[in-house]
Amino acid sequence: MTDASRSSAASHDVVIVGGGHNGLTAAAYLARAGKSVILLERLDDVGGAAVSAQAFPGVEARLSRYSYLVSLLPRRIIDDLGLDIRLARRRYSSYTPLPGDPAGAGLLIDDTDPEATAASFAGVGAAEDAEAFTRFYESTGAVARALWPTVTEPLLTRSEARALVGDDELWEALVERPIGEFIESRLQSDLVRGVAATDALIGTFASVSDPGLAQNRCFLYHVIGQGTGQWDVPVGGMGAVTGELARVAREAGARIVTGAEVTSIRPDGTVDYVRNGHERRVEGAHVLVNVAPEILDRLLGEEADRDGIGSGGGRAHAEGAQVKVNMLLKRLPRLRDASIDPAAAFGGTFHINETYTQLEEAYAGMTRGVMPDLLPCEIYCHTLADPTILDPELAESGAQTITVFGLHTPDRWLTDENNDATRERLQEAVLASLNSVLAEPVEDLLLTDGDGNPCIETKTTRDLERALNMPGGNIFHGPLSWPFAEDGDALDTPAQRWGVATPHPRILLCGSGARRGGAVSGLGGHNAAMAVLEG
Repeated sequence: MTDASRSSAASHDVVIVGGGHNGLTAAAYLARAGKSVILLERLDDVGGAAVSAQAFPGVEARLSRYSYLVSLLPRRIIDDLGLDIRLARRRYSSYTPLPGDPAGAGLLIDDTDPEATAASFAGVGAAEDAEAFTRFYESTGAVARALWPTVTEPLLTRSEARALVGDDELWEALVERPIGEFIESRLQSDLVRGVAATDALIGTFASVSDPGLAQNRCFLYHVIGQGTGQWDVPVGGMGAVTGELARVAREAGARIVTGAEVTSIRPDGTVDYVRNGHERRVEGAHVLVNVAPEILDRLLGEEADRDGIGSGGGRAHAEGAQVKVNMLLKRLPRLRDASIDPAAAFGGTFHINETYTQLEEAYAGMTRGVMPDLLPCEIYCHTLADPTILDPELAESGAQTITVFGLHTPDRWLTDENNDATRERLQEAVLASLNSVLAEPVEDLLLTDGDGNPCIETKTTRDLERALNMPGGNIFHGPLSWPFAEDGDALDTPAQRWGVATPHPRILLCGSGARRGGAVSGLGGHNAAMAVLEG
């Protein structure tokens, strides 16, 4: 690009790179504050991982293809931006069949019926854990209530956060020591321990005893949302959430440009991109980056340090560890325990082969590249809480969507060459794991699409990297960080205080790679916008 084209580059107060939900959140806040904002999105539509899509040709069903539940989106952001978003609360917390039990016994946790829940604990031989499980999450709830209001404020230090929690024993258990110790000290049943442990492992490849505590950080983010840890269903699918954010941003005056692939970012605020085959350039007083820190390194022309430090501020190389399978069924499968209504079992999180022992054995095996005989999985059914994503005729027929997350499937074992074969193998493993606890093969219930193919799609970590530009298919853009600064961290600038700083003052992280990023929260976008406005 010539010097003349550089001099004629359009100037804006803020250039946002990446149109995922965080980029849209930042655009909405800043445009409403009177800033001139341009947002550049590589794909043809905004939303990133938080989108709804017609996954199966000829079938009127708009699935939340990637991200699918909402817990960490603060009411403050919804109210500040005037978002018309509806979230449906699920009655059932979870259902967990006892693996190998010939009668199909399972633990059903009903948030509205403590007596039935206690009886279910007894039914799987875990009566002593009924009260202990409640107390376990009462403890985590106390930490959530203390820390949740701080996520939309400048960072506390570790010491300040610990003082705010006010319970040194609990702080040690959740923040300083591996979460496995806390789980083992509070819960006795292998099955019940597994239910708790999964909160520490979604998207994170770690043992519950890992001294690095990646599992603790994951656990904290799973239980902190709204101060309750409740995960709600977005009515209309995830696309309804990002659609609202895009609407508000546009109405406030933000310019959203899709099909714009950013090719470089300079520390002086210059951003080069390609659209419709033409090279273009914009300049911003600030550049907010809603991509993974490793991608930012590449755009800056800096070599990403896959062992640790790059523009991401010390975050290690991103590696995802999950396989996601979306299915559309004629109806819900029958369970081996005929006394359990499938609508109840699938009404919360359906844990499959996720006992504490199975989770740890799966992790140990996959560190060696050995897939377990029964892959730990969990299921979520959107349509039980919100059938609006289906065509009315399809919904009336009894059709249901189910989404399966398979745990401990690290990206390190995938390559471009083996991805197709590995995807097929992982899909088979997921189906086998499901069928091990069902009364009928789930394959027999799959609807067919307009081309006559079964309505099932599987996404590996490599697929996520290709589709969404997420290194390693990591859904958090990298290892999660604690929602506070370390004692002694520099907190001199607005960007540092809000947890969005990079080594370059004009460039801020505004995505999941920011401190307090991860999941569908809008926090990266909110906090980057606050840093800009404070500056």
